[in-house]
Amino acid sequence: MMHRIKLFAAFLLTFSVLFVGLPVRAAAPDPVRGRSAMVASQHELASRIGADIMRKGGNAVDAAIAVGLALAVVYPEAGNIGGGGFMLIRRADGKAFAIDYREMAPKAAGRDIFVNKDGELIRGEGGSQIGYRASGVPGTMAGFDLAFKKYGSGKIKWADIVDPARRLAVNGYVLSHRLASLLIGYKEHLAKYPDSNRIFLNNGKYFKEGDLFKQPELGATLARIQKLGAKEFYTGETARMIAADMKANNGLITLEDLKNYVAKDREPLRGTYRGHEIITMPPPSSGGIVMLQILNMLEGFDVKAMGHNSSAELHLYTEASRRAFADRAEYMADPDFADVPTAMLTNKAYATRRITGFDPKKAFASSNTRPGNVTGGEGTETTHYTVVDPAGTIVSNTYTINDLYGSRVTAKGTGVLLNDEMDDFAARPGKPNLFGLIQGERNKVEGGKRPLSSMTPTIVMRKDGKPWFAVGARGGPRIISAVMQTVINVIDFEMNIQQAIDAPRIHHQWLPDEIYWEQFGISADTRNIMTSYGHAFNERPGNIASATGIMIDKEGVRLGAIDSRSDGAAVGY
Repeated sequence: MMHRIKLFAAFLLTFSVLFVGLPVRAAAPDPVRGRSAMVASQHELASRIGADIMRKGGNAVDAAIAVGLALAVVYPEAGNIGGGGFMLIRRADGKAFAIDYREMAPKAAGRDIFVNKDGELIRGEGGSQIGYRASGVPGTMAGFDLAFKKYGSGKIKWADIVDPARRLAVNGYVLSHRLASLLIGYKEHLAKYPDSNRIFLNNGKYFKEGDLFKQPELGATLARIQKLGAKEFYTGETARMIAADMKANNGLITLEDLKNYVAKDREPLRGTYRGHEIITMPPPSSGGIVMLQILNMLEGFDVKAMGHNSSAELHLYTEASRRAFADRAEYMADPDFADVPTAMLTNKAYATRRITGFDPKKAFASSNTRPGNVTGGEGTETTHYTVVDPAGTIVSNTYTINDLYGSRVTAKGTGVLLNDEMDDFAARPGKPNLFGLIQGERNKVEGGKRPLSSMTPTIVMRKDGKPWFAVGARGGPRIISAVMQTVINVIDFEMNIQQAIDAPRIHHQWLPDEIYWEQFGISADTRNIMTSYGHAFNERPGNIASATGIMIDKEGVRLGAIDSRSDGAAVGY
């Protein structure tokens, strides 16, 4: 497992992407400005589609759906209709909503489905990471359908929201160097599955930068969804093709599983940090609880006086993270299947007790860090986008197929890449998953259950109650660290949204007991001081997730930011 973690860290280090140009570069200290509306996503074409939807009278929810569908075409490694996620909405009237469209385990899945007769995890095909059995029942289309019907503007038709993505799939778009290279980088597994090999690898001839990349099967699927609605994905021809391909390849998802999928409205999770209200996702996302718990621990310290990314601040942050991620492993899961003590975990008094014993000059070993005494009742390759409309409605949306290109399986005839989200369950409770995360018995595999997630779409308010900024990230469990450190950077260190997102960051997740760090983010002197405290740094630095966000200044100007670690564009007007 340690070998896999080191390989993953090395991948993060070597994986670099180019920013798709706008007049203002995303890596600049100044965010992109828009007087009325803004979309910040991982691809310029998708962001422009979202902005166009709002120009035509749609609201932020309508635009977010259009962006998500477009990313399924132009950002296939993470954008999807074959995965799932979470949408956080705050309307201009102050009401907030959380849509859970996380994938669900097929009915046939059970606790030991990914272990062999010797109790060891199954690797490769047949396991929880690659191939047909790795996929949970997709929730993206159901989530978008719920959002459109309950929270859309009512001024724009479903067909008009789907059409831009359909046209992109049919007519194609020009491949960037990044995407062309990334497709080749994943050829080993994509080549194993006929439709993935044909669509993404050009049957072994491979696409090059500048090629026109078309996806006619995905275009046809989107055309059916455009005409018949999102239900077509779950009960129509698309559903039948997915189920048939699953059956032919020993997969788990059946037509009944697809028909029974339900997206859910959940109550947003709310907390505060230094007087600022924070609205974020509840379980089955762990991100909101972990973030609020760590912020509650930090609130008792003068973080600003410590200095940004000083050894004192990073040591405190690491110790708080260590404790919160230990609680994550023990207590968090799908609330429909387990009693998650959300109120206690996010209670400020509990956080104060949890950080008791903190030594400003000494690390507390993870081997000695147990979950807190509570009473009461992720892929690297997620993608996040944020939308703010002229009326002030905000959408912070994170969705995923888990690993890059998910399970690597494209369902025959559909053009739909399927997720490998079953690995976000505890395939073997107490043992590390793809990201090295330890997960407990509460997150065991059960049919109809949603796996625990690290996705952390978040909205932060000013002290006067007006919306300030929204942010989210991609990057497995590192999502939580990226979002949280962005919040800290804005509130404690008074950065603008672009500076806060671009600033160097670290990540600690309890186990493995080491700090993930960025190559140019922490000075050698700071690392040496922290090492003297007893911290261990991962031997290979790499990017700590990738975030996107939008800030609203006091004059109402929308300020869009794309992480310089990744690609994308903020588009406003």
